[in-house]
Amino acid sequence: MKPARKAITETLLALAKEDKRIFALASDSRGSVTLDDFAKELPEQFVECGIAEQDAVGIAAGLACAGLKPFVCGPASFYSTRAAEQVKVDVAYSHMDVKIIGVSGGVSYGALGGTHHAVQDVALMRAIPNLMVFLPADANQAAALIRALVASPEPAYVRVGRGGVPDVYGPDAPFEIGKANKLRDGRDVALVACGEMVYHAAEAAKLLASEGIEASVYDMATIKPLDEAAILEAAATGAIVTIEEHSVKGGLGSAVAEVVCQKKPVKMRILGLPDEPLYNGESRDVFAHYNLTAEGVAKAAKELIR
Repeated sequence: MKPARKAITETLLALAKEDKRIFALASDSRGSVTLDDFAKELPEQFVECGIAEQDAVGIAAGLACAGLKPFVCGPASFYSTRAAEQVKVDVAYSHMDVKIIGVSGGVSYGALGGTHHAVQDVALMRAIPNLMVFLPADANQAAALIRALVASPEPAYVRVGRGGVPDVYGPDAPFEIGKANKLRDGRDVALVACGEMVYHAAEAAKLLASEGIEASVYDMATIKPLDEAAILEAAATGAIVTIEEHSVKGGLGSAVAEVVCQKKPVKMRILGLPDEPLYNGESRDVFAHYNLTAEGVAKAAKELIR
C-alpha cells in the first residue's frame, strides 16, 4: 500500500523534470512529505522555508506572481490553521496559482494529539472563495489529481493521510476536477465518502449486499467545486450516509446536507469525528473508536433506512 503523499511527490518530480515552472516548497518537512528526491534531483526548483508555514505560503504566492507553479507541501494541521490567513489573502483572494499539499491530515499523526490533528481543515478551506479542495482516496487517485492540478491555473488545497491505504483504483485512476466517481450502484441507500474513508464505504457496501441491502457508493474526492448532480442522484435512494475523517461540523457531510436540504430533502446521517477533544492513537484505533469502519458504516446505513 503506497502512501498518497509518496505518489504525489513522485508525480510532482516527474512533471517538474519536464516543466521548469513547477516548484516544490517545504517547511522543514521534506522527509515527512517525501520530497527528499525532489530536493536532490531538482535543487533549483526546491525552496526550503524552515518551520514557517506562513512564510512558505507567502513565498509561493510570490513565485506564482512570477509565472511559476508552486506546490507548498507540509503538515495539513499547520497549513490549514497557522497559515490560514496567507492561504486566504495571498493565495485565494489574490487568485494565485498555488497548490497547498497538506500531508498527514485527519488523525494521521495519531498519538501526537489535537495539536497535530487536521480535522477542521475542510470546513475552513471550503469556506474560502477561489480555493478548490480535494481529498483523494488512494495513491493512484492522488497521482491523477496532481496531474490535473498542474494543468489547472486555480489555487487549491489538497489533504492526504500519512500511511498507505488499500487501493480503491488501478494505475489509470479516473479523475476530473469537480466530478464524483460512482463506485457502486444501489437503490436502498447511498454512501458518500472522501479521502481514506472511501475504501471503508466500499467495504461497507459489500457487507450490506450480503444482507440484501444495495448501497450506491460515491467517491467525493472534490469537496469544492462540489458535484451537486452526483449528490442529487444519491438522494434518489431516499437515504444518504456521508463518511469522512473530519469533524462532523463543516466538512463533507455539511456540504452534502447544504445541497440536499435545499434541492432534494432526504434522510441523512453524517459520520465523522465528534465535536470534542478526540481520542488519541493510531489511525485504525481512532477509526474503530468512532465507528469509522466498514462495520460501523454498514450499521449506520441499516439504522437510517429502517
